[in-house]
Amino acid sequence: MTVIDSTPVTSLPVDVCVAAGSDHPRPDGQDRYTIREVAAYTGLSAPTLRWYEERGLMPNVARSHTGQRVYGNRDLDWLSFVRRLRLTGMPVADMVHFAELVRRGEDTYDERRQILEQTRREVVARMAELQDTLVVLDAKIDFYAGADRAPERA
Repeated sequence: MTVIDSTPVTSLPVDVCVAAGSDHPRPDGQDRYTIREVAAYTGLSAPTLRWYEERGLMPNVARSHTGQRVYGNRDLDWLSFVRRLRLTGMPVADMVHFAELVRRGEDTYDERRQILEQTRREVVARMAELQDTLVVLDAKIDFYAGADRAPERA
């Protein structure tokens, strides 16, 4: 990993719950990453990371004295959380709104909780639909696995 020497980073405030269950192990003591390193850790491309920044999902990304983006562990945790929000099917505009609430601070906890509760309800409903779909697929697979096949013609 490349460590960038620059001025101190002021990271996006992140909830404790965002940092829970980090998807990517990090070197002990390291808290400064280039965009290339973040792309490698997260699986997101550098253009996607720039796009997230432009849209307000990753605002206030620190810059080195040469203008290069400098990410910290909190940024990686935030990106992991954003990735999970994407997996729920949450629209980007709603994720941006959530990010804005995070930036506004503790006064928005209730609204954030309500958003996450609604998202959870939607995920649970989708999981039930997918479970029903698996039952149908399994039945069809069993049917085809046990079906008598007509002899092939020569």
